[in-house]
Amino acid sequence: MTEFLILLFIIIAVLVFFNREQIKSRFFSHKKTHYTIDDQFNSEKREREKEIDRLLSKMGKNGIHDLSAKDRKRLDELSKK
Repeated sequence: MTEFLILLFIIIAVLVFFNREQIKSRFFSHKKTHYTIDDQFNSEKREREKEIDRLLSKMGKNGIHDLSAKDRKRLDELSKK
């Protein structure tokens, strides 16, 4: 019985060793906390561009009239930045 437990422990250790990157990425997510000013600017710019694209695609064929007043205001704010 003890030989079986030792063998089981060795197999588990080997599996953990070969899958350590997957285990690490799943349970210990990597969050970048030290942004440079450029990284932060580029990240904010990408978010603004995504929101502008979303609003423009919402406009569709009928133009600005497809947007609600809130969306029009947000589009104006984003276009001024």
